[in-house]
Amino acid sequence: MMRHLLSAGDLSRDEALLVLDTAAEMARVAAAPVKKLPTLRGRTVVNLFFEDSTRTRTSFELAAKRLSADVINFSAKGSAVSKGEGLKDTALTLEAMGADAVVIRHAMSGAPHRLAGWVRGSVVNAGDGTHEHPTQALLDAFTMRSRLGRLEGLQVTLVGDILHSRVARSNVLLLRTLGAEVTLVAPPTLIPVGVEDWPAQVSYDFDRVLPKSDVVMMLRVQRERMGAVYFPSVREYSRRYGLDAARMAMLPPESVVMHPGPMNRGMEIAAEVADSPRSTIVEQVTNGVSVRMAVLYLLLGGAMGGASE
Repeated sequence: MMRHLLSAGDLSRDEALLVLDTAAEMARVAAAPVKKLPTLRGRTVVNLFFEDSTRTRTSFELAAKRLSADVINFSAKGSAVSKGEGLKDTALTLEAMGADAVVIRHAMSGAPHRLAGWVRGSVVNAGDGTHEHPTQALLDAFTMRSRLGRLEGLQVTLVGDILHSRVARSNVLLLRTLGAEVTLVAPPTLIPVGVEDWPAQVSYDFDRVLPKSDVVMMLRVQRERMGAVYFPSVREYSRRYGLDAARMAMLPPESVVMHPGPMNRGMEIAAEVADSPRSTIVEQVTNGVSVRMAVLYLLLGGAMGGASE
């Protein structure tokens, strides 16, 4: 029985497909007049967010409530954490409260792994530093499969701030597990050290990879994490690595455009692209609830075997 979801790399192909198939069932529940299931009645899910988030926290909260779980939203602001309480003490407090699952977002890479060693409940990584964001990768894969009908053999291009992107890391791991081919495109300054060990190709020429891309996922430039200058100017970045209507026209006819959000409109993605029929950005938000329902159900209410604890 899988106890935690800490990394997209923890999932085997069968486990990842089980999450996606379960999410498809959850999506049907979301389309029903009564959107709740009694599956997790009596269970407590804690959203433990040390970083600001709108989409992810709300998505997990809605997912847990649709499964009839009790939800506690714990924000670092205004809590004992803001007065100096450490992660371990916070974990022990949650343990004393009887939390069945803790969904954690933290600025420190590895924080969910530490938390998993201190609590008896399940831990779900909702983003740790620049490390990983596994449920985002799962909802992205679910969206690709829903739009294109498959994942095996897809050519997926991730473009932008790879260096600071936990979404990129999780997507690379999960998509390769599911049989897709991934290409990373970014300025050399935004490519991580050691990327040669990632199961992905690297290119610095956006225009060259566009005609063979089934999926183009644009990543936000995370200027809040940048302590140095990584490119000459916003205008220059957008000119070389932004997706506008002219570049979108270079894509194959059935390809789709994705973005995990929040977007810098006019920088990495033009408004006409973000709002086009080929964009899945709104679908990704909707699918996030179904995927997170599936994850919570499989961790707390269903069977999901094989991954390490």
